[in-house]
Amino acid sequence: MSLFGPLDISASGLTAERLRLDLVANNLANADTTRTPGGGPYRRQLPVFAPGGVADGVLAAAAGAAIPGAGEAAGVTVVGIVSDPAPGPLRYDPTHPDAGPDGFVRLPNVDPTKEMVDLVAASRAYQANVTAFEAGKNMFRAGLDIARG
Repeated sequence: MSLFGPLDISASGLTAERLRLDLVANNLANADTTRTPGGGPYRRQLPVFAPGGVADGVLAAAAGAAIPGAGEAAGVTVVGIVSDPAPGPLRYDPTHPDAGPDGFVRLPNVDPTKEMVDLVAASRAYQANVTAFEAGKNMFRAGLDIARG
């Protein structure tokens, strides 16, 4: 692992959580969108994360392959963005331009309460990554101070 591996790991977490925050904001902004270019109502978007892809394992440099998982990649990678397949609720409003022949309108599957919970979780995870990044910087700074004598 490189000297800046721990910082790379925290930076990958920051990037992933920032995307998650952006998706929550996009979901909330489109909570009333009943018509999309693809047809139908807006569908809630969710990020898909996977471990690894940023740096070598944190323990690989210190312990070698003796520790399980030591050689695995560390950090987080955004694999993609998926649309929630759950159908949105129906509302009876025959005057709505997107109402069907029966007078019902299919609404987006965005629940503001779920989105706010996701927002809080993403912002806390983002802050945890900021704290880890700052701790890594402080350790490097202390090491340089020791080296200077």
